[in-house]
Amino acid sequence: MWLEKQPLTEVLISKKELAQKVEQLGDQITRYYRGKELFLVIILKGSLVFAADLMRCLDLPVTIDFMSISSYGNGSISSGDIKIVKDLAADIGGKDVLIVEDIIDSGNTLAKLQSILQKRHPNSLKICTLLDKPSRRQVDMQVDFCGFTIEDKFVVGYGLDFAEQYRHLPFIGVLNG
Repeated sequence: MWLEKQPLTEVLISKKELAQKVEQLGDQITRYYRGKELFLVIILKGSLVFAADLMRCLDLPVTIDFMSISSYGNGSISSGDIKIVKDLAADIGGKDVLIVEDIIDSGNTLAKLQSILQKRHPNSLKICTLLDKPSRRQVDMQVDFCGFTIEDKFVVGYGLDFAEQYRHLPFIGVLNG
């Protein structure tokens, strides 16, 4: 089997645990935004799998757009600088916006993104992340909706990658190394 040959040390979060948590987040977000239309800003590429599952758990009118931001290149440590590779096509002015992120590590990238999006005058701007690593946080940041708080491990799967590999795994695993 392909997985047996990969340098993963453990399955940190199973497929079943992910599905349960995404459903819980969907319920929580639905209650919070009840009566409003929600605009999801999905951060590519890592958040795509999570966002697709999350959208299906929302009982709200939802529109989406995508941003692609680079701060890692092909490494495992953020450079601290962000580059907007793909910007939003839609205007978020006056909208209730939820940024959907795969993982928050240092927080630097997301803090810079929040600043950029806030200047576009949304009605509200909140953050939903699947994974949070608060032990690595370098900026003060409020995470409004969080799936799992994890230790400082390099994780892959369920959209998260290392050098564009492992995104397809149906679970979150810890990469050896």
